[in-house]
Amino acid sequence: MRTELSGHRNEWLDEDAGPVVRPYTLTGGRVRSCADGFDLVAYVLAKPNPDLGAFPELHPEHRLLVALAGRGTPVVELAADLDLAVGVVRVLLGDLLSRGLVAVQQPPRATYLPDNDILKAVVDGLRAL
Repeated sequence: MRTELSGHRNEWLDEDAGPVVRPYTLTGGRVRSCADGFDLVAYVLAKPNPDLGAFPELHPEHRLLVALAGRGTPVVELAADLDLAVGVVRVLLGDLLSRGLVAVQQPPRATYLPDNDILKAVVDGLRAL
């Protein structure tokens, strides 16, 4: 269904879905962040009192990310809050990181990985159930 606005059709609105904007539009066609990949559980924290006015090129989604990250929020929650794909949020966060508007705290890397034989035994045990 298309919504009528001011007597003419608006191709970018849908009564059921709301505004229809393709994810690649938000990222300018980019699929990778300018920063290294963000882990899904990495915490994003906005800088205190960021001067967003100094960056007029930022999209509303960039600004929402900064607002949501004011309390420190994992990447996956930011994606859920904005109802955007994680890949899109990672690209937008890379933009914010390169401008110094957010900081990202990556989770610590696992220092011990289980042996393949143990993993195979677990899988075999699960299959036996």
